[in-house]
This record gives sequence, structure tokens and C-alpha cells, in this order.
Amino acid sequence: MSSWPLPKRDPWSTPFAEILLSQLDITPGLSILDVACGHGIPAFYLADQTGPLGKVLGIDVHPTQLARARSIQGQQLPWLEFAIHDVRHLPATLPEFDRITGNLSFMFFRPDRFTALKGLIQHLRPGGQIVLTFPSLGTFNSLWQQVEQEMDAQNLEKEREKLWEYITERPSAKDAQTWLEQLKMENIVVEDHPLEVQTGPGQEFLWHPLLRGGFLDDVFECFEDQGQANTFMATISNNTESIVPLFAQRCVMAGWKPN
Repeated sequence: MSSWPLPKRDPWSTPFAEILLSQLDITPGLSILDVACGHGIPAFYLADQTGPLGKVLGIDVHPTQLARARSIQGQQLPWLEFAIHDVRHLPATLPEFDRITGNLSFMFFRPDRFTALKGLIQHLRPGGQIVLTFPSLGTFNSLWQQVEQEMDAQNLEKEREKLWEYITERPSAKDAQTWLEQLKMENIVVEDHPLEVQTGPGQEFLWHPLLRGGFLDDVFECFEDQGQANTFMATISNNTESIVPLFAQRCVMAGWKPN
């Protein structure tokens, strides 16, 4: 039983962390690098499991996220540290780790995810394991189909083209499998796990915590005129019957570095 369990009230990070932990081989005394760690899900759990003989370093590019993590930590788990780093530009002085994890992280490796992944694995010890999770291509497909249909109906060709640039840029499970194979990883596991997201119409949809701040914002960014974007999204939000059930694809990718 962990003294730092995954938060039950986090409807986004925790479900992804659960599938990360289902693949992660974790024992006391390990050194772990947790990338794009945010405010500490699952860094606190990892530190609790490695114990004082281990070491966990959580890195993120956002100082406010790390400040929140340190506030939660206080004086506890002194073998857990947080530092500002960009996973795409890790310093050569960063040591090697027994495990590398990243919850909801892989989409932030853009624009060249393969190169970023390759650089990350350079900091993995031989015989070590990497496990990353991300919402893969196919997440919220019913939403994108409805948005595309509405854009077609309103002759929003420029906005539609930009939307699909966002969508097709997202990594897929097939991408993850291919890149791990190219990097000569062993015992590779790449799996999609659907997560149904419940929502109602109107403001509940527009400000849903799992939709806003990433997915719906991608639609808003397709419009130069944000007044037009608000009107467009109001139309979408009043027709959620054609969108639900709404599924996110929780993808976990895992592999071991050869000895």
C-alpha cells in the first residue's frame, strides 16, 4: 500500500498513470527520471516505491508546475527532486537512470519526436526500461468528425485545413512501435486503452476539464476571428448527441534497453 497513491480526483492524469504503472517494473533502490512531470503524477508514487535508497528526478519546462509539486512535497521524500529541463534538449551532464517514465508526455516531444525519444534513451542505462503514456491518434475522433462536418457545412476551408494539421500531427500507437523498434529496444509493448469521457451539452462541454486546455483549444486556434470561433463552437456544443460516446485513447509505450 503506497503512502502516496495516485489522486482519485484527477480524471485525466491518474487514468494514464495507471496504465503507465501497469507496464513499469519498479523495485526499491531504482533511479528514475520522470519527464514532463507536471505537478507530480506519478512522481510522488514512484519515489514512495523506490524508497530512500532510490532517486527520482522529475523534470518539466513549466516553473509553475514544479512550484506546485515542491509545495505538495514539502520536506517529505527527500530523494525526490524536481528541476526545469526541456525533454527535447537534455543537458549532457544528466546521468543515466534505471527507469525513464513520462505520463501524458510523448505529445510534448514535438516537432521531432523520434529525435527527442532517441536523446531520452541515451540517458537510460543498459538493461533499463522506458515507459511513456500519451493520448494517441484517434482520441476524440467523434468530436473531430463533427467539427469537420460543421466546417464543411459553413465552407470554412482554411479552418478545416488547419484543424487536420493539428490532428494528423498527433502520434499514433504505430508511430511509437516503429520508433522503439528503430531504436533497438527489446520486449516492446505498445497498447491503446480507451477511456470514455462523459459530458453534457453547452457550457459543460465547452469547459470540460478533459477537453479544454488542449483538445478544444486546437479548434479555437484554427480561427483568426475568435468571435467566429466562439459562435462555431457554440453550435458544436449544442449538438453533443452526435459526439458521444467520446473516447480518449490512452496509449502506453514501453521497452527495455539492451545490455
